Amino acid sequence: MQTRTHLLSPVSVSAPDPGAEAYLNFMKKHSCYDAIPTSCKLVIFDTALQVKKAFFALVANGLRAAPLWDSKLQRFVGMLTITDFISILHRFYKSPMVQIYELEDHKIQTWRDVYLQYYNQNLVSIRPEASLFDAVYSLLKHKIHRLPVIDPESGNVLHILTHKRILKFLYIFRATIPTPQFLQKKIGEAGVGTFRDIATIQQTATVYDALSIFVERRVSALPVVDETGKVVALYSRFDVINLAAQKTYNNLSMSMEEALRRRRCFVEGVIKCYPDETLETAVDRIADAEVHRLVLVDREDNTVRGIISLSDLLQAMILSPAGIDALLA
Repeated sequence: MQTRTHLLSPVSVSAPDPGAEAYLNFMKKHSCYDAIPTSCKLVIFDTALQVKKAFFALVANGLRAAPLWDSKLQRFVGMLTITDFISILHRFYKSPMVQIYELEDHKIQTWRDVYLQYYNQNLVSIRPEASLFDAVYSLLKHKIHRLPVIDPESGNVLHILTHKRILKFLYIFRATIPTPQFLQKKIGEAGVGTFRDIATIQQTATVYDALSIFVERRVSALPVVDETGKVVALYSRFDVINLAAQKTYNNLSMSMEEALRRRRCFVEGVIKCYPDETLETAVDRIADAEVHRLVLVDREDNTVRGIISLSDLLQAMILSPAGIDALLA
């Protein structure tokens, strides 16, 4: 199966763009510590904890990931994320009649021993005094969604930085920073996002089909379409955690339509944008709605034209003006 294709080219800065330069300087001037909120929730799991209990704890605390502590090594060794939950379900699911023992009985360390045979999952972290520019580069280069901020002296995790948190921090100060000229470009012309080979899923497909696409295509959300191709919903990796919340992870044969009807946790929903809108409108919309992506749709028939993610926007706003394209690294 083909992989997701980014059609993102570095924004041209041949002509001086004071706004682009201001955004770049802002991100280099401010540290990761500056972006840490005064109050936030942080859950840490020991690798000796059962996988099932860990995922139930994520659900109970409304979290998407947690740092992993190895008591024997006395250090943080990785992150447990919804991607792990999806990988376990996809790898070991057989039928609604067969219990997934790997989820019921295995400890986190057991799963990591299996998983690391196939994937290199070293912990990527950052120091609190590092710049937000460095944080954006690290997130995009390593294609991760969560970056632990670790105090080098104590070894403690202070916060988990995300694309959303960084954009929100930048957005708070947007009134004091000149707007980059390239943000006035139309979405259909700017080349920021993914516009070819978009991964979607039919309402009639199964949850297992969705998990397969998540694993094979390495995408974080799927526009759900009806028989005419119109977008009716969005099913994200985070939605999969509903299977743990409702203890229905043994029935992955249910249709997407049923899975969408059953979900009770926070639902991101489909936040759309259109080709004739500006990039600035896209940034405002994704920041105001506090979502991770926009679905680009045709105004006429509401069919999917592309996906614009937080990664795409941060690449265009922060790294491209510096001549760096981390998404294609």
